[in-house]
Amino acid sequence: MEPDENRKWYCDQEKIIKRFVMFFVYILKCSDKSLYVGCTNDLEKRLKQHNESKQGAHYTKIRRPVTLKYSQKFRTLAQARKREAEIKTWRRSEKIKLINSIKK
Repeated sequence: MEPDENRKWYCDQEKIIKRFVMFFVYILKCSDKSLYVGCTNDLEKRLKQHNESKQGAHYTKIRRPVTLKYSQKFRTLAQARKREAEIKTWRRSEKIKLINSIKK
């Protein structure tokens, strides 16, 4: 492959990857009944990190086990971060309403 063709191939691959990558905002319930709000592009891996590894957030490391109560998909990290920031400003009662709204 010529350098320009190689560059085009990488750009095409990047577009394909971006098309399929999703971002998630999630709410976890900790063992002490507190709620934790986070954002990730790999929900399954992140939940495992919160429960098992040193890479989980300090807040959840000392409140294990945690359980996933809510998640929402976004196409971009910016959208997910905006929603995460919004939910983090809410009172506990509002977060519980959101969690309960998806159980119906």
